Amino acid sequence: MAPESPLSTIAREDISLFSPPAVRSQSRSSQLYRELKSREEAKLVKGVFLNSQSGTRRAVVFSGLERGNGCTTVCARAAENLASQGEGSVCIVDANLRFPALHEYFGANNLCGLAEMLLQSGPARQFAQRLPGGLYLLTSGFHDFPPDSLLSTDRLRLRMNELCSEFDYVLIDTPPLNEYADAISFGQLADGIVLVLEANVTRREKAQESKAVLESAQVKVLGAVLNKRTYPIPEAVYRRL
Repeated sequence: MAPESPLSTIAREDISLFSPPAVRSQSRSSQLYRELKSREEAKLVKGVFLNSQSGTRRAVVFSGLERGNGCTTVCARAAENLASQGEGSVCIVDANLRFPALHEYFGANNLCGLAEMLLQSGPARQFAQRLPGGLYLLTSGFHDFPPDSLLSTDRLRLRMNELCSEFDYVLIDTPPLNEYADAISFGQLADGIVLVLEANVTRREKAQESKAVLESAQVKVLGAVLNKRTYPIPEAVYRRL
């Protein structure tokens, strides 16, 4: 899939390209890679959360179209970058009850999280873990309960409202949109959704179909992230970008 194929038509607003390109010189590419990654992360956060023209967005869902496209990492890095801005408290939620991974990314335990918050009483904040840098993590939780049953209750709406009251920003990592309806359930309770597309894997037709499904469910598509793209161009060219 050419990078511009789904991106030129899928997003309503500015589109962020997340993954920095690869360069030929491996010995000199590490610093450049970090610079480009940081630039794209900042662009994504600014475009989705800190864009004054778009109004205030407090809760945003991240969802890929297929498994393994890096959606969890994109969501986690966006949360880290947003927290580093010092614009308010940030909570990242692992709403992928089927294949949870955020606790592994942050090296945290997963004994209590979203599942327990939906099944038990108590302030929503008490189920989240505080991480360095002003970031809070609500893992998927340890409770073995059918995800569809957990996410189909009115309690989900109440708890989401609580999270948005407790934290200035809430980023929600969800399962693949083409496999489960979880992203739609959360998207209807949030300000919108960011789709994560994988270069050379996500087909344009699938991206278009997913966009139509979201819009029919009244879930606003805030933009798209083209992940895992590579452009083997000499380093000097990227220094001019």
